[in-house]
Amino acid sequence: MSHIPQIDYATASQEIKSAHDEEVRIRGRMTNMKRTLLHSPTAHRIYAEWFTLRAELGSIDDRSIWIFSHAISKASKSKIAVTFFRRALINAGFNPDALELSDEEALLDAFGKAIVADSNAIHTDIWTALKARYDSKTLVDLVAFAGIMLATAVFNNVVEIDFDPELEAFAETAD
Repeated sequence: MSHIPQIDYATASQEIKSAHDEEVRIRGRMTNMKRTLLHSPTAHRIYAEWFTLRAELGSIDDRSIWIFSHAISKASKSKIAVTFFRRALINAGFNPDALELSDEEALLDAFGKAIVADSNAIHTDIWTALKARYDSKTLVDLVAFAGIMLATAVFNNVVEIDFDPELEAFAETAD
């Protein structure tokens, strides 16, 4: 059970209701994490910058981003985040348990895992491959994106956000 309750829309301040309504308008849904973050509309807005950075990384396709995000989530042991990206992959027609990774996907998978394992010791081979593939702006956006992805995993883990029911069918243990 979550250490921090989700907002109660009926009793929330107008600022929180406005942030809630805008999130639903833009993204079409409200997750348990977002309902919890909305106790602080500022925190919610900062975490939502994930979407801004994703847009900046438009030269990297969705599947590659999902694999990168999944790697960070899995290495962070964030069940909610892992399942969120499993759902994305499954809904796009991919089996997350049997992916054949392209060179770019394998690089992003390794980079995501390395970031979580020890951000002070990203192997030179990974950096060499990243620099050969991406320009400096893309690398900055990619590392910043990873930071928000890691922050998301940490928030979910520390607060013990309640698992979203719509994700249950996509969990690793689901049949």
